[in-house]
Amino acid sequence: MTEFPSRDETLALMREYTQSDSLRKHMLAVEGAMRAYARKFGEDEERWGVTGLIHDFDYERFPNNAHSATEEHPAEGVRILRGLGYPEDVLDAILGHAHYCNMPRTSQMAKALFAVDELTGLITATALVRPSKSVHEVDARSVRKKMKDKAFARGVNRDDVINGASELGVDLDEHISFVIASMQSRASDLGLAGVS
Repeated sequence: MTEFPSRDETLALMREYTQSDSLRKHMLAVEGAMRAYARKFGEDEERWGVTGLIHDFDYERFPNNAHSATEEHPAEGVRILRGLGYPEDVLDAILGHAHYCNMPRTSQMAKALFAVDELTGLITATALVRPSKSVHEVDARSVRKKMKDKAFARGVNRDDVINGASELGVDLDEHISFVIASMQSRASDLGLAGVS
C-alpha cells in the first residue's frame, strides 16, 4: 500500500476482523465524530475518518483484558496495520486511545480519537434506553444526567470523556452536543434512527 488506505479498504478490513454488530457500529460512530471534528478543525477528513473507523478492529480477536501495552489490542492491531502500510500518525493515535499503551497524545487527531471514543458509547447507550431507541431524542443534558448514574453503561469511562474534552480544548457540553450531531447525521448506519 503506497498511498493512504481508502475508506473502502479500511471498512473491509474492519469487517473481516470484527463480527460483532455493536462493535462495528461503535467504529462507524467514532468515524463519523472524527470526520466531523476534522471538518471543524480544518484537518484531513479522510485520514481522521479512517483512524476512527479502524481504531478497535482488533478488539474482538485480541481483547487485552490484562491491559498489556505490547500484546493484544491495540498493539496487535497496530502491528497488522503497520504491515499494511498505514501511516505512523494513524498508528500513534490508535495506540494513544488506550491509556495502558503509554503513547502520548500529541497530535490533534490523537486527542480527538481519545475524546470521542468513550463518548460515542455513552451516547449510544443513552439512545438505546429511550423507548424510540433514537439518537435524535438525545441531547447533552440527557447524556450528562446518564454520566452521573454509575450503574448506567458501566463500561464507559467517565473520566476519559471529561479528560478527552479537556485535552481537545473543547467545552464538555459543546463536545457532547457536537458528537451527538455527528451521530444523528448517520443514525440509520448506527442503528439509532429509532423504531416506528
